[in-house]
Amino acid sequence: MQVTLKPQTRKFIEEQVQAGRFASPDEAIEAGMARLMCDPEPDVLDDEDRAAIRESLAQIERGEVIDSKVFGEELKRKYPIKKV
Repeated sequence: MQVTLKPQTRKFIEEQVQAGRFASPDEAIEAGMARLMCDPEPDVLDDEDRAAIRESLAQIERGEVIDSKVFGEELKRKYPIKKV
């Protein structure tokens, strides 16, 4: 099988091989295909996902929001990072 790649894709693969992440362009493409096979439909939402999105949007419209800095501080208090 022969595959034609866009120039930017070819360049990316060559950079990955030069960086030592893969032994050859074939190996890089195989890795990409293996990853795609593990997650074949990343953009597909099920009914539960759609319901969660609708509820989130409704909460925003009702003003039920929290500042990201406040949220981050709450997370830090709830899940403190232990120093090793």
